[in-house]
Amino acid sequence: MAFEQATIGVVREREFRELKEAIEKSVSGEAAKFLKALSGSRVQVRNFEAVLTANALDLAAGNKPGTARGLYEALPVSDQAQVREFYLSKIEEIDPALRTKFHKLYQYS
Repeated sequence: MAFEQATIGVVREREFRELKEAIEKSVSGEAAKFLKALSGSRVQVRNFEAVLTANALDLAAGNKPGTARGLYEALPVSDQAQVREFYLSKIEEIDPALRTKFHKLYQYS
């Protein structure tokens, strides 16, 4: 019997979708800008709450500072967990050359 991850329904779909889109834009097309913003604020890339506080997603996605944090805080805990999991999977997909350039952001403290 193979492991099958349970699917959890999204409660606040609009906020969830908008935050997911900001993450996609930040770590796909604007990954260098995103990592540079984190580097300037000395935030580890895997610390999602600190990333939100640093407004790195907003800077890279071209949104007003505080937008991503506001969307995240509007989500119930189950949706927040799914967003964090999505974010953590996306930051591992960033181009290896950029990850090497910003290796300190990926180091565990």
